Amino acid sequence: MDLKIAGKRALVTGSSAGIGAAIALRLAQEGVRVVVHGRSEQRAQSMADEIRGQGGQARAVLGDLATDAGAARVIAESQAAFGGIDILVNNAGGYDARDWFETTPDTWRTFYEHDVISSVRMIQAFAPAMREAGWGRIINIATGLAAAPQALMADYAAAKAALVNATVSLAKALAGSGVSACTVSPGLIHTEGVEKVLREAARRFKWSDDWESIQARWFSDVLGSASVKRLGTVHEVADLVAFLASPLAEYINGANLRIDGGLVPSVN
Repeated sequence: MDLKIAGKRALVTGSSAGIGAAIALRLAQEGVRVVVHGRSEQRAQSMADEIRGQGGQARAVLGDLATDAGAARVIAESQAAFGGIDILVNNAGGYDARDWFETTPDTWRTFYEHDVISSVRMIQAFAPAMREAGWGRIINIATGLAAAPQALMADYAAAKAALVNATVSLAKALAGSGVSACTVSPGLIHTEGVEKVLREAARRFKWSDDWESIQARWFSDVLGSASVKRLGTVHEVADLVAFLASPLAEYINGANLRIDGGLVPSVN
């Protein structure tokens, strides 16, 4: 299927590895010119090289989006890379598997800065030009925990819930402009970071350290509500983001699309 986004320009934050890297690759496969962002020069450049090696166009930019200076650098270099940004994917952020009472005011503040304010900086930098052009896509990557929080990762989940909320108000602020804003909320996606969290949890529960056993116990003992009994893949998330970034998703706006194997029980 031709998603009709060849020639568009995208910035995918946090795209030197994991879900972000898969999104950057998928967009590049559709002919999108991609700005790869990260904080490690080696990893960001490697990702950009991989895209170029597959015949795509990519540039790497570096900067900590949780700081004004880092964000300003990323904004300036992203604008310069291809002359502007048509598709913004806010994926940068982090998470830790802390119990509620292991969190601190500083961890709550840090997650809000990294997962909300960093996205706000990028949106305020790139949305005005999208609105002026009459077309654009803003896709914020959240988590199923934003709608179904657990005792673990409460600080992270609350920050992502704020991002989901902010995306709805953004869609209303951009109404009629040709620019859409949506959230994608992945469930358990097999990345290096998620595997680390699950292995740490297995040690707490005193489970076997066998990876296949850990996954099976997670779905049988912890996530019994999931209808698809496996981890998702980064490529499945990337396919959804690519569709949302396309004109084919014109009638989807202000929505939070969960891709979680049925993990979050909801009628919406």
